[in-house]
Amino acid sequence: MATTLTVNGERRVSARGPMTALIDVLRDEFFLTGAKSVCREGACGACTVHVDGQPVVSCLAPIGTLEGREIRTVESLAEASEPSALQQIMEEHDVVQCGMCFPGILMVLTGFLRECPHAGRDEIKAALVGNICRCTGYERLVDAAAALARRN
Repeated sequence: MATTLTVNGERRVSARGPMTALIDVLRDEFFLTGAKSVCREGACGACTVHVDGQPVVSCLAPIGTLEGREIRTVESLAEASEPSALQQIMEEHDVVQCGMCFPGILMVLTGFLRECPHAGRDEIKAALVGNICRCTGYERLVDAAAALARRN
């Protein structure tokens, strides 16, 4: 049974079964490899995408529940090949380390800062609770997101 998904504004069809995890379809079938498959238990946040504008860990989202919903991946953040404001400020603050957690963090912070554009450091830290990073210690992530919030 085929499942039709709307991913980054494009209708895509997956031949996989309805219980297949979205992360597997994104990476293996649609070749959108930004979201990372790390823990496969929904605990690390590396596979976070947006579904109808809300962050969702794609390793726990069966594709059969996503028909008719808008899925956005980290690949959709850049506009006209230009990084988003969040991506730019992360680069300015030299945030990226190994890159495994970073796509999920970008997706979480993109949604969070859209809802709370003037967020403070404590709010940003709380938003990142579901994202595990073993490289940065989070301070530069929070610094960059707070700098963007101050610009808004």
